[in-house]
Amino acid sequence: MKESLIRQLELRGMKAEFYMDMIDDYVYYWSLKKKLITDIRAKGLRYETINGNGVTVEKANESVVNLQKTTATMLKILADLKLKEPVPEPENPTDGYL
Repeated sequence: MKESLIRQLELRGMKAEFYMDMIDDYVYYWSLKKKLITDIRAKGLRYETINGNGVTVEKANESVVNLQKTTATMLKILADLKLKEPVPEPENPTDGYL
């Protein structure tokens, strides 16, 4: 995935280190998103826990809200990199097709 994003930037002529750093951020958020999804699948939207008084209570899984925030951040990074739509590869005139 990272290589694909880098290739899309290269096709747009965006080779500055600043853009590569943003790609690294996107990859980090992508891995974080996977962990949040795993947590939601394991615990569900709500889960039971024991509070400080020793009473069992039901709590909302904070991973749900964090997943929404993470996804929004990922979309923002893609928008900042102008990568909402894939960049087509340049055609190779020697590939034998017309």
